Amino acid sequence: MNSENKDKIISLRHLLHANPELSMQEINTRHFLIDFLKKYTRLEIREYGHWFCALYHAPVPGAPMIAFRADMDALPIPEGDAVPKDHASLHPGVSHKCGHDGHCAALAGFALEVWQKQPSVNVCFLFQHAEETGQGGRECAESLADAGCAAVYAVHNLSGYPENSIICRRGLTQCASRGLTLYFHGRASHASQPEDGLSPAGALSRMVSYSQSLPHSHIFREKVLCTVIRIHMGEKDFGIAPGEGEISFTIRANQESDLELLEQLLREKAAGLAAADGLSMEYQIADPFPETRNHDSAITAVEQAAKRLGKERIELPEPWRASEDFGYYTKKCPGAIFYVGNGTDYAPLHSTDYDFNDRILETIVDMYLEILTEYC
Repeated sequence: MNSENKDKIISLRHLLHANPELSMQEINTRHFLIDFLKKYTRLEIREYGHWFCALYHAPVPGAPMIAFRADMDALPIPEGDAVPKDHASLHPGVSHKCGHDGHCAALAGFALEVWQKQPSVNVCFLFQHAEETGQGGRECAESLADAGCAAVYAVHNLSGYPENSIICRRGLTQCASRGLTLYFHGRASHASQPEDGLSPAGALSRMVSYSQSLPHSHIFREKVLCTVIRIHMGEKDFGIAPGEGEISFTIRANQESDLELLEQLLREKAAGLAAADGLSMEYQIADPFPETRNHDSAITAVEQAAKRLGKERIELPEPWRASEDFGYYTKKCPGAIFYVGNGTDYAPLHSTDYDFNDRILETIVDMYLEILTEYC
């Protein structure tokens, strides 16, 4: 990567980090990125509401289109004191704790390099909204399929692995997941006469026990996980036995069919407990993510690129449990997501002291450039 281009994207990354925006609110983030691309390239910019893409048109008729995607959104996590003050978040309670600022800066740097090198293949640089909630991938993937892209790639930074190492996996690489909230409706009463009410306490406690037993059953094809993330019933008012309660889970599975079965079992159990205690029950789904599966041809291109660059290559022994809406893309066309190591002792993703490692920006850009040569 050109050293001047590297300096440019480090500055861009710091600008994005200082101005984080939550999912579906990535207004200034889009503007910063579009301004950067317009300043340093003549790529065609196409805006689609919450997201946009930049297109490089090769000077070769009939060349294939290869897409590369970066996510733009931040998280509702406070900035930690370990992040340098020159680019720390300016928005209290919101920060880039998953490295999407770095993903975007790297993709913008790749776009700059492509514009300067003028390769013989068409390239789509796709900047996606709302990855953290799973909303953006489905919308963008539909447009990508309509555009007839031959392949799509993405990257994610990953702590716990050697800095600038390339981590990848064939087939299933990240799990499917969704949020499930169960609401139990009963009747409140005076705390001295709980028999006059209909309390959800028993149903909530039994749901906790049941949810923790499910992953150990033998009815699923592969690994499933059920994490209780919130339980709420009443307030700290010692004169009231509450009649309303709710419990929220993140449910996760290697296979989408197992995820559907896990949700079904939880809802059926909740309905049975509600009926037994004279309660009514309803549920809500949030943040759905598909399973993400890499295509063999695409992950081979990643492995060959890493080999040519002399990068340390590490095979992910098991799917990364964290979910990723890039799975919507690989349902539409061949593609792969790979990972670049932040360092073995680097701050973990989604932690307050995490800050994207600028030293891996060049590796991401170089990997993208090498992958692109597979199609030239």
